[in-house]
Amino acid sequence: MIKKITREEARHLFPVRPPDANKGSFGCVLVVAGSRTMCGAGFLCAKSALLAGAGLVFWALPKSMQPAFAAALPEAITLPLVETEEGYLAAEAFDELQSFCADRKPSVAVIGPGMGKSPLFSRLLTELDLPQIVDADALNFMAAENGTVWPHNTPVIYTPHPGEMARLLKTDIARDEKARLSQVRELARQTGGVCLLKGAGTLVCAEGELSAVWQNTTGGPALAKAGSGDVLSGMIAGLWAQLGAQNGFNLHSALSAALCGVYAHGLAGDLAAQTRTDYGVLAGDTALHIPAAIKEILN
Repeated sequence: MIKKITREEARHLFPVRPPDANKGSFGCVLVVAGSRTMCGAGFLCAKSALLAGAGLVFWALPKSMQPAFAAALPEAITLPLVETEEGYLAAEAFDELQSFCADRKPSVAVIGPGMGKSPLFSRLLTELDLPQIVDADALNFMAAENGTVWPHNTPVIYTPHPGEMARLLKTDIARDEKARLSQVRELARQTGGVCLLKGAGTLVCAEGELSAVWQNTTGGPALAKAGSGDVLSGMIAGLWAQLGAQNGFNLHSALSAALCGVYAHGLAGDLAAQTRTDYGVLAGDTALHIPAAIKEILN
């Protein structure tokens, strides 16, 4: 069965903002993202988490990137970590990251955007004890490890595009709706998490609710740009941080965050396209339209 993600559904699931709240009321997102040649991915992700309403955002990034991006995004707290000669986050960075998490206690983590071939992935995916959104290069690492490296004992949202999904499942890229439905259900079954399959009419499926697949009703060609997925993963993280703080971090809040996130992300792209056109919308434009999208959902 396919259910449509509508504005009414998104409004019903959206996190509330009590008037007596403080930043701790809205959760804290840890973004582990970026490398020397893909530094913008982490920036887009961290900024989008803030624009979606997270109370705090920590951004773990290669040390060489920190001066420029701490200035570009002063609202985020940056954690500069040791990097390889190629500019990827190094395996040795994990202990410092784990110590930071023990001290600052983030609520949820985004892993993967722009990280390239970072040797940090193995421990990050298996030892980081946080609810996770696994995206981009983290998905490619999992695919290359042939199913031997998966997050355990924590709720997880997986956000592959069709190519990443095909690599994870060792199959062909889905070319029709039937194949897309089959693949998103299969990944949810294998992982026990909440799974997206991005694209026109992004699909969302959760383990335990495999008979129902949700299909998004917002978004269009304006979102077919590099960095769009980084904005989406940041938005979902920001929403999950809030929903989890209010209702607990579990598959239910993960599914709610994914549904709200894909709807609001698509709507933000639609709003950006009204002035920028489908041709001219950049991922950063989509991010800047997140507040307008949320306003339209809630009103």
